[in-house]
Amino acid sequence: MGRKSTVEKLPPEVKAHLEKRLRENRLTLDELFSDVKAAFPAQNLPSRSALGRYRAGFEEVMQTQRAMSAASAALVAELGEDFDDKSGALLAQAVTTLATKTAFSRLETGVGEMEITDVLDLARAAKAAQEARSLNLRERQAVAKMAREKLLEEQQARAAALAQKGGVSEETQMEIRKVLGIN
Repeated sequence: MGRKSTVEKLPPEVKAHLEKRLRENRLTLDELFSDVKAAFPAQNLPSRSALGRYRAGFEEVMQTQRAMSAASAALVAELGEDFDDKSGALLAQAVTTLATKTAFSRLETGVGEMEITDVLDLARAAKAAQEARSLNLRERQAVAKMAREKLLEEQQARAAALAQKGGVSEETQMEIRKVLGIN
């Protein structure tokens, strides 16, 4: 495995400034290097080439994020703004896709053999994706149960109001309760 990037070792405020500039995507590498140097003159900064390597990795991650954002926007356009049951599935799929992409990338590049820690990391990512899927299902089931309970409460209140209002026979009231599935 390669050594840790000197950018990763920067203080949080310097790294945050650098990543903000990278997200803006307006500066050339030389301008970026000068900007960070001007903003933090007393800081021991990484070399221009280290910034270039970090920028390349950062742009790859941002490209993936943009693709996921476009997929989310397409889902919203297709399904409307309120698509909570689909958003969890999208998140789980994103994690699965990233874990799979990482595994294939490691195999394709042939950067030595995968170490056991790499396999464990991928297994954890796959497990997290699976847990996200099952959690999403449980959340949807819980919401459906709560909605059903609320509907039953509202129907019971209306049936009680109907009984107090009068003009409806006891037999009709029982039939209404039976059809609505309330006691």
